[in-house]
Order: sequence, then structure tokens, then C-alpha cells
Amino acid sequence: MSFRFSVRTQDSVTSARTGELILPHGIVQTPVFMPVGTLGTVKAMSPEELENIGFDIILGNTYHLYLRPGDELIKNAGGLHSFVNWNGNMLTDSGGFQVMSLQKFRKITEDGIEFQSHIDGSSHLFSPERVMEIEHNLGADIIMVLDECAPYPCTKRYAKESADMSLRWAERCKIKHEQLGGEQSLFGIVQGSIYDDLREENAKELISIDFPGFAIGGLAVGENKEDMLRIVNLMDRVLPKEKPRYLMGVGTPLDLLENIERGVDMFDCVMPTRHARNGQAFTRDGRLTVRNGNYKEDFRPIQDDCSCYACRNFSRAYIRHLINVKEILGVRLTTLHNLTFYNTLIKEIREAINNNSFSEYKNNFIERYTRSDEGNIR
Repeated sequence: MSFRFSVRTQDSVTSARTGELILPHGIVQTPVFMPVGTLGTVKAMSPEELENIGFDIILGNTYHLYLRPGDELIKNAGGLHSFVNWNGNMLTDSGGFQVMSLQKFRKITEDGIEFQSHIDGSSHLFSPERVMEIEHNLGADIIMVLDECAPYPCTKRYAKESADMSLRWAERCKIKHEQLGGEQSLFGIVQGSIYDDLREENAKELISIDFPGFAIGGLAVGENKEDMLRIVNLMDRVLPKEKPRYLMGVGTPLDLLENIERGVDMFDCVMPTRHARNGQAFTRDGRLTVRNGNYKEDFRPIQDDCSCYACRNFSRAYIRHLINVKEILGVRLTTLHNLTFYNTLIKEIREAINNNSFSEYKNNFIERYTRSDEGNIR
């Protein structure tokens, strides 16, 4: 298996650390932010643009790719890397989170998750074994076990039953994964909602199954930030230090800083691309809603010190115009900027950890980012 993880630098004050992931399609420096390519594309971006920004790992979504265009078709195309022409690493989730969001159109049993397609209403079953077959067909470098992402809020009894079932699914996933062979690395996912004892119990059982990496799932689903950070703190104490930790579906720039401080190595989130499509750009001074009227005659770039193509060549006024007349270029430019912002942030965080100045960097960033009202640039 072409997988190795090593911690390079440990912050002397916090649990922040830098590391190196060696995967079949190259080396990934951690902490890392992974753009989300739900349907085999990071919306509005070409693979070349993502590579030029500096990303070396992106995500695909098992649920959506299974339904369209189909995992067998992707396998026949030579796998997801070949199908989408991406030379870097890829991670696929298991689809459990997407199926959870179907609510009325799914049923969870010990066998797996029965659901109706949101596209045509057709019936499907995601068993642990079937999900492994699908993810192996897709061919990403890191794949995830099938789990149930428990809703928030939920009772402790529900969280316990759900986490226990996800644990049994994880065991079945590993057995099937090993039977299928190949170079893919299978990560376990810790569940247990916001209940500390359930989280710790679930994590320890997953550790005994022995996965090369561990994700923290079931957060950023409606709980408050204090609960999230408490659970991540707990996972920092429980999960093995020598293996990568992946906080799924998180988050804002401030979320990245807070959770890197608590030992998280890997992140993904649709936020930079989704906000871009809504005309919002991330800057060091907070979020800038560039579609708003007060930028109609603002001829400054989105962010003065940003090196992205959008900021080097175009003004807020022009980008606002494009977005408001629904020209595709407007969304492409805000997306390019937001992804550059996230990648620059994570690179600066790695540098700060390596220089043993993470806490200073974090405090300075937060002070500037939140200076304006509600974190929005003036």
C-alpha cells in the first residue's frame, strides 16, 4: 500500500502540527484543505487551475458519482483520476452524509442504507460491502467507510445505537476492502454525536480495528461551536498521534485555525466554492459580499495582497457587474479567489507551526478577520 504519514513539526504550545502524507499520486503536506468536487469537478474550476493554485488533493462524492455517471462507467474510463484528468490525489467519502439528508427517502437497517434517488426516485441499497465496491471502482487514493451521520439534535440512545451500527459497518468495510485489494487507504470515521463518552468509546473501538487514518464525522451538522471544539479536543487526546486526523465538512477560516490548534490534519468544505457562487469572497478582513451595491464603483481588487488571477487583473466593480448580470466569468473569478485564499491560509498556518509561532499567527489573523461588524469587510 502506497500510504505513509509522518508528523514533521509539533507546536510547543498547542496540538497544532505539520505532517506529510505519502499517497499513490504524490505527497500531501498537512494541515491540508481539500476542495470538494462533488460530481467529479470542483465547481467552476479546471484541474489545471486547481493545480496552479497549489492543491494536490481534492474530493469526490460517492453518492452522486454512483448515481451519475455511475461507478462502472468511471471504472471503464480508467478510474476517477483519468475520467476527470486530475493528476493529484483524491479522496471519496462514503455517501452516508448525503443519504442522511434524504430523510423521508431512506431507511437505515443493519444491512445498510436503503434510499430513493433524488434524481428519478429509483431504489438503491448502500451496504458496507457495496460502498467498498463503488469506491474501489472510483479509484480514489483515500476512501471512507460507510457510516450513519446522526442528525442533530438526537437523543443519547439514538446516538449510541447509530455509532455502534456504524462501527459494525466499519468492520465489514475493512473486510471487503482487504478482499478487493489495491493501493487505496481506508479511513475509519468516529461517530457519537456530541456525547463525550460515546465518542471516546467509538474511537477506541475503531482504533482496535486498525485503520491508517481516522475521520471525525457527525460535526458541523447544527451543533454549536463549543460542542464541536470540545469533541475535537477529546479526539486529540484519544486518537493515535501517529495517524492523520480528518475533520469532515469543516469549515470557515476560523474553524480551520481552531481545529488545527486541536490536532486536526485534514479538512474539506464546500464553503469557498458555494460562497463564491453567491457573490461572497473571503479576505483577511472578513467576508466581502462583492455583489452588493456599495462596490459598484470600487475599482480595488477583492484583496490587495492576493496573488490570484482575479485580484491581479480585475476590480470589485467589474466582478460585481459580472455576477449581477449572471456572466459565468464572475463566478469563476470569485471561486478562483476563494480557493486561493484558503490555500494561502493553510500554507501560512503550516509555516507558522514550523516556526513555532502558530498561536501568534492565529491571534493576529482572528483579530483582523473579525475586526469589522459580523466578520464582513467594510
